Amino acid sequence: MVAVAALVAVAAPGVAAANPVVVVDVASGRVIAHQEAFRKWYPASLTKLMTAYVTFSAIRSGQVSLDTVVVMSKHAADQPASKMYFKPGSKLTLDSALKLLLVKSANDVAVAIAETVGGTEGAFVARMNAEAKRLGMSSSRFINPNGLPGKGQYTTARDLALLAAAIRREFPEHAGYFTLEGVTTGKKEYPNYNLLIGRFPGADGMKTGFICASGFNQVSSATRNGRTVISVVLGADSLGARADMSADLLQKALTTNVAGNRLEALAPYGEGQDQVADISADICNPKAAAVRSEGRDEGGRMKLLSAYIREMDHPPVMSFAGLIPGSEPVDSKKAPAGEIANVPIPKPRPSL
Repeated sequence: MVAVAALVAVAAPGVAAANPVVVVDVASGRVIAHQEAFRKWYPASLTKLMTAYVTFSAIRSGQVSLDTVVVMSKHAADQPASKMYFKPGSKLTLDSALKLLLVKSANDVAVAIAETVGGTEGAFVARMNAEAKRLGMSSSRFINPNGLPGKGQYTTARDLALLAAAIRREFPEHAGYFTLEGVTTGKKEYPNYNLLIGRFPGADGMKTGFICASGFNQVSSATRNGRTVISVVLGADSLGARADMSADLLQKALTTNVAGNRLEALAPYGEGQDQVADISADICNPKAAAVRSEGRDEGGRMKLLSAYIREMDHPPVMSFAGLIPGSEPVDSKKAPAGEIANVPIPKPRPSL
């Protein structure tokens, strides 16, 4: 435990005492480092990892395929941002939907996937919770497929590490979704908000998330010399901070032989197991926003402080994730007779 605590302290000195952190070796399942691993936290868009897991399971069972058509319902289209603003009735393949789910973190697409795979959003969420129970995620509960906050939605760093490791072990054929540098709809490009992709040697996943109540969160993975490690950082105060912490933890994990108990055998400890932490007051206030703005350079790019993150040496490679051509509904009130309306998609808010 002394070595584990030292690893966290050295790798991520900016992590506050209350910030949950877990680092695990995927192959062995051994915990390399942990801190506040059982503290209940709002999952934010890290929820979409479970949405992906359930969808991957449905693909493997033959229920759906990557070519299955996902239709944007009115309920899905009505979800709050971050989203794609696709009109009800718009269609895309499940392959494109998964890319938008995991790179753009689109809340409307998450619900559309849930309805396609589960029949209804509620039925899909029931499957999410059933899978969480089966995986041993004993302190997690989901109420939607996109991570929008609500009563009864919570997880822990330990549970997220279990989920991320399960995805890497069980679905290697879908690992490419987590390494995408960006996606394009054909109209607009969206770089990956995981700032380690293309910048940290060996980085190959996985998901970021943000709401005021949970702060800036990141589940990351990296592989070198055939060894894959996963880190979970919850409650960072900015995009840059969560990337720096994640890079430092992954680097230390990839270059150390420190290993503890298996993740599923880690005994619960610490405070915060009975109520979900809410750090809104620390994250979403004018002072914190001002500090975050100071963390960007003149070009608006996030300043990254970790010695292990390098500049991307090429423009992000974009993977297509747009609508099926001709599937977007036409607004007959605005379209001239015999012509297709060209209605621009409103600029979405950033997905973090």
